[in-house]
Order: sequence, then structure tokens, then C-alpha cells
Amino acid sequence: MDEKTEKLKRFIAESENIVFFGGAGVSTESGVPDFRSKDGLYNRRDVRFDAYSPEYLLSHTCLMNEPEVFFEFYRQKMDARKAKPNAAHLFLAKLEKTGKLKAIVTQNIDGLHQKAGSKNVYEIHGTTQRNYCMRCGKAYPPDYIYDNKEKIPRCDCGGIVRCDVTLYEEQLPTKAVDNAINAIKRADMLIIGGTSLTVYPAASYIGFFKGRHIAIINRDRLSYPLNEERDVEINRPIGEVFSNLEI
Repeated sequence: MDEKTEKLKRFIAESENIVFFGGAGVSTESGVPDFRSKDGLYNRRDVRFDAYSPEYLLSHTCLMNEPEVFFEFYRQKMDARKAKPNAAHLFLAKLEKTGKLKAIVTQNIDGLHQKAGSKNVYEIHGTTQRNYCMRCGKAYPPDYIYDNKEKIPRCDCGGIVRCDVTLYEEQLPTKAVDNAINAIKRADMLIIGGTSLTVYPAASYIGFFKGRHIAIINRDRLSYPLNEERDVEINRPIGEVFSNLEI
């Protein structure tokens, strides 16, 4: 185990209220593509959608004005049902069981933290694991949109059934955001993993942290200011790092 990983292990051992703040890099090791990297979803050319920007295809405007286009893109590009939790998800679920990890704040929408066994997960960008009718609010299971044979999935009442994902132009879910901020405020250690901290307002929430230790685990180095004595940054895949830790 290298010096930085040893340091991370020591910080975890001496902390009692840890919060994990994660992004797309947590799930890429499960085969779920991120959005903005060179191999990410936004850079994978598909002639069916060449006329649109990725941001538009995942926007409220597209859902309302061109629902057939929206749902075709959603079905083709956002289906992570076959993905399985990786070492990072499993480690965090185990850490939660010890009582040290109090909350996971995730920007991901794939539900893999819950599949790994984590209970206290705040999904600040929503989730593909829930669907609901835009007219009557009736809930539908995760497979409903993907398996529906109609181009536009509809409820028994005739309303459109949409995913419970925060689209561009929509506000983040208030309850999840409030819970996430409160958890970060109370934490004595914040682990930031698999995120470039470029997506706002989500990235701004780490500014509420006033605890002792920050640990950053990300493939690419971040420009976030750290204290060398109290903090640590490890630039490797997060699943690889957590695989080397025992708790």
C-alpha cells in the first residue's frame, strides 16, 4: 500500500462522521459511461442524433417539445440496467455498515449505490430507478420506459410517463439537496470521488464542509485547495483505490 493510500486509511480510521460525494467516475468501472470525457456519452457520435446537442436531448424542452426524440435517446443511451456495483460501491456499502459513513451524496442516476447495499443515499440529480406520470403522478417501475413498446410511454390516464431524473432546465430535488448539504455540514471527513467538480450547482455543495479531513480520489488531478497535513489526493481509479483498503 502506497503512502497516500495509507494516509487515506488512517483518516478513515480516525473519523466518525464520513460523507462521500461522488460523480460519474464512480460508475465508469461498472461500464456506465460518463458524460464529458473523450469516451463519454457526449462524445459518442450517433447519426440519429447529430442534429441535436446532448444537452438538448436531456433537457426539459426536448421532453416537452419533441418527446419521441427524447425517449429514443433515453432508451438508447441511458439504460444502465445491466450494470453491476463495482469495488467502490461495495466498499462504501461496507463502510456504511460500520457506522462511520453517514451519507452518500451522488450525482449519478444509475442506482448502483443502492444495488450495492447502501441505504443513506442522496441522489441530487434524481434516478432512472423511478418513473412517474407527469399528469397524475402515478409511480411506475424502472423498466417501464425501456420496455414500453410505444414511442412515448403513457400512463393509464393518458399522461406521459417520465424518468425521475433532473433534466437540463429543471431544478434539483429540494429534499435531496437539503439532506446532502446538512450531511456535509455535519461531517468530520469528506471523501470526494470520481468527479471533476465542474458540474454546478452540485459541486458547490462541498463548500459547506467544515470538518477535519478531505480526501479526493479521481483519475485526473483537481485544482481544489488541500492542506497537505490534513488532506489527501489520489489520482487513480476509485475502485482500484478502495480495493486496497480493509475496514
